[in-house]
Amino acid sequence: MPFFIEPPRETLSAARPPLKYLRIPYAYPFVIEEKSVVISLPVWIAFLALILFLLALDLGVFNRKAHVIEFKEAMWWTIIWIVVALVFNVWVYWYMGTRAGHEFLTGYIIERVLSIDNIFVFLLVFSYFQVPDKYQHRVLFWGILGALVMRGLFIAAGITLIHLFAWVMYVFGLFLVITGIKMAMEKGKKIHPEKNPVLRFCRRLFPVTENYVEGKFLVVRNGKYWITPLFLVLVFVEATDVVFALDSIPAILAITLDPFIVFTSNVFAILGLRAMYFAVADILRLFHYLHYGLSFILVFVGVKMLIEDIYHIPVLVSLGVISILFLVSIVASIIWPQEEALLPAGGKIQQ
Repeated sequence: MPFFIEPPRETLSAARPPLKYLRIPYAYPFVIEEKSVVISLPVWIAFLALILFLLALDLGVFNRKAHVIEFKEAMWWTIIWIVVALVFNVWVYWYMGTRAGHEFLTGYIIERVLSIDNIFVFLLVFSYFQVPDKYQHRVLFWGILGALVMRGLFIAAGITLIHLFAWVMYVFGLFLVITGIKMAMEKGKKIHPEKNPVLRFCRRLFPVTENYVEGKFLVVRNGKYWITPLFLVLVFVEATDVVFALDSIPAILAITLDPFIVFTSNVFAILGLRAMYFAVADILRLFHYLHYGLSFILVFVGVKMLIEDIYHIPVLVSLGVISILFLVSIVASIIWPQEEALLPAGGKIQQ
């Protein structure tokens, strides 16, 4: 028994099947180049097992001891994660078809580009809480692990809403346009951890140690659990990723509605985020026009969602526009450099 309603023959070659024909059970068939490809439960399990293995290898073998991540090491890991993502992209081309391969690559690039905004926030958070360099990797590892779970939930919720209510696509598109405009109007990022309701709740629930305790999140003192400032940093990183997910998930849904493509491209982009932070964090502040490039990308994908039923922008065109906007913002920053860094110095840990 099929998992979806068979669309009319003339829609088989369409860039995106009509929403009413889409369903999202555990095995999701979709039409690509006049053939139906089923992403079965064993494939999902195999992919998740691969990710868990890579994460275990990262933390349990290569980063077993807390240490400062140097530029050379970070660059190697950045290259490794990109290569792993591209190898997976080749598998997607082979197993799922050309269009799916293009969708994965475009989605991966969108998530990688938008994740640069996360790096700016990581810089501010680590500076504000004065996190020692050797503990930053630990925070980002567990933060990214939590982000994978949250992204999975957001993706499932977003696709389900679109399938149940087609007009939600327009809501997402409008949200991205507004977010892009607001981002373009920002004059430097600021964070206010002391106003974060999640952190305030944590401080009320547990006492907080005055200093960092050997990279630990929790300690026991006199039979009572204490949280460390490192735990507060982790909580803040998780909270900010939820906000970023509200931008990035709708952005990739403008490219494809296939949950496997959306989730896997998100996962590989997030996995490479940690290494990219250590590799380029110090030089990103020099690209002061980058946030304009990100804002235009959000506006573009938002408009793409809004006009989807009127005119479909091909995936390769979207990939080209996004790449050009990103590169132009970097080149413009190099040609017209800013004298002072945009990122302010951090403050002290506040109890």
